[in-house]
Amino acid sequence: MKRNFLDALVAVLAGNAIYFLLMPHLPAVARHRLFREDWGLLVDFAICATLFFAVKYVRRDKGSPS
Repeated sequence: MKRNFLDALVAVLAGNAIYFLLMPHLPAVARHRLFREDWGLLVDFAICATLFFAVKYVRRDKGSPS
């Protein structure tokens, strides 16, 4: 459970960093506005989810014995 939490934490922090670096270059509709549910929130979530699955894919065999 601790590993899953750390994987999620890494994905969310890195995903949000990537999104906020890309945000000025995104179209206005894909920019998140504070305290609103909009397309920017969905773009941010998609980046974080992609990173989470990438981290899980990279670490998939490290927990199983050989």
